[in-house]
Amino acid sequence: MLRGGIPIGRLFGISLRLNYTWFIVFGLVTWSLTANYFPMSYPGWSLSMSLVAGIVTSLLFFGSVLAHELMHSVVAQSVGIKVHSITLFIFGGVAQMSEEPHRPRDELRIALAGPLTSVAIGIIFWVVYLLAEGHSEFIRAISYWLGLINISLAVFNLIPGFPLDGGRVLRSILWWRSNNLRRATKTATNIGRVVGYLFIFGGIFFIFQGLWLNGLWLALIGWFLENAAVGSYRQVSLQGMLQGHTVSEVMTRDCPLMDPELTVEKLVNEQILVSGRRCFPVVVDGRILGLVTLHNIRSVPRPLWPARTLRQVMTPLDKLKSVSPNEDLSKAMKTLTEADINQVLVVENGTILGVIGRDNLLAFINIRGELGV
Repeated sequence: MLRGGIPIGRLFGISLRLNYTWFIVFGLVTWSLTANYFPMSYPGWSLSMSLVAGIVTSLLFFGSVLAHELMHSVVAQSVGIKVHSITLFIFGGVAQMSEEPHRPRDELRIALAGPLTSVAIGIIFWVVYLLAEGHSEFIRAISYWLGLINISLAVFNLIPGFPLDGGRVLRSILWWRSNNLRRATKTATNIGRVVGYLFIFGGIFFIFQGLWLNGLWLALIGWFLENAAVGSYRQVSLQGMLQGHTVSEVMTRDCPLMDPELTVEKLVNEQILVSGRRCFPVVVDGRILGLVTLHNIRSVPRPLWPARTLRQVMTPLDKLKSVSPNEDLSKAMKTLTEADINQVLVVENGTILGVIGRDNLLAFINIRGELGV
């Protein structure tokens, strides 16, 4: 998952971001259009005309990529899947969804939404190209390229290699036939890896033919697809491994309750260094005030440890995430991932029963992996 980036707004409740690598590909596309495509197609244009056309075309192209991802996200939200953000980066765009689709038909609808959007945008630009005949060569030049690239984007994404849209369409069909998401994902992932390797080998071939820039770009796309396929299957596999098991099976139960007036230095010396525990609920008269973690402690300069109290450094209760002991482990992992935190309180009827963290989940996964169960 891509993290960070520059916020550029929100649409339909979804955060839109630019990853820093986006500026690289934006520059490359603009340069290619300005230095090659427009001068070759329209030799009468001045450099400034080609440059303006290159910038406008690049912006509209990435707007099209954003629309492609946005339609994936809108359809996902319509079937009950929360979408946190859409990030544009060097290889296009990616939507951060909170979970996998619940049904094969939901997967199919989400997967097809993007390519169909790109086809529609491509047709619109070609219609503009035809309507602008005899009126504006500038608009016709931009519209023709954008129509072509959007149709090409749709065709590329429909390649049946997971996690491309075509691979997700394939997975939805395999899932529908087998009624097994994990098995369908594994088959689609293997095909996706083959597609990735074909791109890599094709890129190497182009490099040896002297087309080093095209070859390098193709190889990088193949490398990204292969890695994305493996990562996607790992995520589905982990979720499948955790389903059917509850928080109570793996949570840490012996969480010492801390007084809010205890200093950070005493907590470190008397608890953390001695026990190795990583988080401590802060309680007064049985009432939860907050939670102190290693992250909170690291935010305090070492010379201030003797003076700072846990009340001053804790994460307040209203900003804490909590789960119930009977909650599915896959949902607990989802809570940790969505909030980008390392642990959550386990609470039932207002009583702290323990804490569950990433380390608990990793230990559970590792043991099951070693035992092959």
